[in-house]
Amino acid sequence: MDRGQPSLEPAAAAPGTSGRCVIAPVRAVLRLRRRVCVLRKRRLLQPGGGPNVGTGAHRPGCSSPVPRADMDQPQFFTFDGPAELSSRTPRKRRRRSRLVLYPETSRKYRPRVEHRSRAQRCLLLLVAIVGFQVLNAIENLDDNAQRYDLDGLEKALQRAVFGQPAAVGRIVALMRDYLATHVHSRPLLLALHGPSGVGKSHVGRLLARHFRAVLEDGALVLQYHARHHCPEARAARDCREELARRVANVVERAEAEEKTPLLVLDDVELMPRPLLDELHGFLQPQRPHHFHNAIYVLLSGAGGAEVTRFVLQNASRALPLRPDGARSAQAKAAQADEDLRASLQALLSRDHPLWQAAAIVPFLLLDKRDVVSCFRDEMAGEGFFPDQARAERLAAQLSFYQVAGREFAVTGCKQVVATVNLL
Repeated sequence: MDRGQPSLEPAAAAPGTSGRCVIAPVRAVLRLRRRVCVLRKRRLLQPGGGPNVGTGAHRPGCSSPVPRADMDQPQFFTFDGPAELSSRTPRKRRRRSRLVLYPETSRKYRPRVEHRSRAQRCLLLLVAIVGFQVLNAIENLDDNAQRYDLDGLEKALQRAVFGQPAAVGRIVALMRDYLATHVHSRPLLLALHGPSGVGKSHVGRLLARHFRAVLEDGALVLQYHARHHCPEARAARDCREELARRVANVVERAEAEEKTPLLVLDDVELMPRPLLDELHGFLQPQRPHHFHNAIYVLLSGAGGAEVTRFVLQNASRALPLRPDGARSAQAKAAQADEDLRASLQALLSRDHPLWQAAAIVPFLLLDKRDVVSCFRDEMAGEGFFPDQARAERLAAQLSFYQVAGREFAVTGCKQVVATVNLL
């Protein structure tokens, strides 16, 4: 051939070597074709072998005939079953999320997104401020009550007033509740009622003395005696104007000093109706607020007959309204005291509406034992030795109610001072 290209026609074989020269190349070609078929089969068995996998197309030169299912896409025949081929195909594994493991000794922190917002911090700050204000207000209430030394007042009354433990306890309790705060919506009106000589005026003097001492200003305590400041000869109109002026001066001065004044009015049963109307006007809400920050103590003998009748009727039941230590006796005494207050308020409200807004405190009859104590105390005050036998002889000179084996003084301790002065 020209240009060195080999000729496709076989050259003439040499004599004796023609058979060997033909067989050797044929064998080599057959081995190559077998090798190619084996490689093709291995390629089909590997994953991702191409689009001709399982099509069973016939390849020329391969010894195993493969049936053709589809003329367009040749398929290769294998001796492996479809179950084995499917089992050999690897499945795609799912990627598992990796867990975040914290060491045992390390502190765990929340993500920054889950931190508390500023609104929650402001709310906590507001709650703390409100709680501090409440505690401060409670402390101020205690300070305001301690200014008036109510514990000392109670001890002084229990020591100096005989036979009236229930009345003294109620007076101190009402004052303690009222003086717990400085600003009030209405004044405290105490109405002490009972027969003559049971200690009403004495309690009024002790209250005035105590408040002058604790307030350190005598002008904040007003003592008004209807028998002295407004006798029958004077006009009721002038008495009303004078009372209004004196009360206004006291409450205005107390408001300037931020204190609670005390106004004691004795012999209220002798006051004319215009004065009672003026007192009732001090309780009205349209009055300036400094009229509401005051304590009014009304001493009256009105209702004394009702108290006397009630005590004498209950003397047979051993209910003198003075607890003797037993719980049952205390409960019965409290119930009897409540009934007496209700009956007194209903009786007094018929005369004037002032008594409807008052806290009624009944003063009971004094028995002989209490009168003897009054004699001993007065004798010690006048410089005499407080002999028990002598005090009992002086008490026997007075008049007593004899009920159910008990003796109640008709005039109480009213005549004790005059009797001791005769010694």
